[in-house]
Amino acid sequence: MLDLQRIEEEHYQLREGEQLQDFMTLMLQYIGDSDPELRDELIYPTFFEWIHEENRFTDTELRSLLAVLTDEQHLFYHMGSEGDQAVFTRTFSVLPIALIVQRHRKQPFLDHAEFQHLKHSLLRYYNEEKDLRGYLSEGGWAHSAAHGADALVELVQCPESDAAVQHEVLAAVQGMLYNGIHIFNEEEDERIVSIVDTMIDKGLLQQQEIADWIGGLTQCVDWPRSRGQSIARVNSKNFLRCLYFRRGQDSHGNVIAAVLRTAEVKLNKFSIRNC
Repeated sequence: MLDLQRIEEEHYQLREGEQLQDFMTLMLQYIGDSDPELRDELIYPTFFEWIHEENRFTDTELRSLLAVLTDEQHLFYHMGSEGDQAVFTRTFSVLPIALIVQRHRKQPFLDHAEFQHLKHSLLRYYNEEKDLRGYLSEGGWAHSAAHGADALVELVQCPESDAAVQHEVLAAVQGMLYNGIHIFNEEEDERIVSIVDTMIDKGLLQQQEIADWIGGLTQCVDWPRSRGQSIARVNSKNFLRCLYFRRGQDSHGNVIAAVLRTAEVKLNKFSIRNC
């Protein structure tokens, strides 16, 4: 912590004789530490500065870093566990992955096989993560749904992400909204909406394809009443509201705005049209 505090104070510059890799090894070792100051205020900002702001790493070094971040000791560390400290390792591994994906989409360096591994890793993470807690009184932010969404925002913009990839990501988003465990209350919906908002804004899918997917979110209304059905309905309703207001004036009058309004009414059991 003292080393990283000093590096932050010195604007993320290393002193003579210090090696970047020495710090990276320790940062990866403590990436999921239970101390939020070390994990969230020192390690991640250092990754951000060195990857995003200063472009310190070569393509080879980024490949090596990505291989570690997506292994079973980081992104998939104790995958499936709930309510323990392992979530911090997983969710703070996906954040620097998002930075690497952003670097790749701007200056491609991953080959086909490497990109496919990255895509499968991110989709597996979003599909299999079960610990969806937001802010914890002991440990600070976990926020797995939000952190994973940040990486998927970058993934859908990669040159390799064709329509098939966009649909895979939409399926993962629906799975997160239909998670059966947790109603999001720490603005995860805003981060998740950024995925679909980006698809719309950049024309990554035809509007009608996105509209059809939005309409499909209402299928949970017809399920038998249960806690899982309620979670799917409320998460989807809040998601659609975020997307509607995110699109702003440019959404009025188009197919997306119309289907958003229709779907929200169907999901909203308090709407007078459903009473």
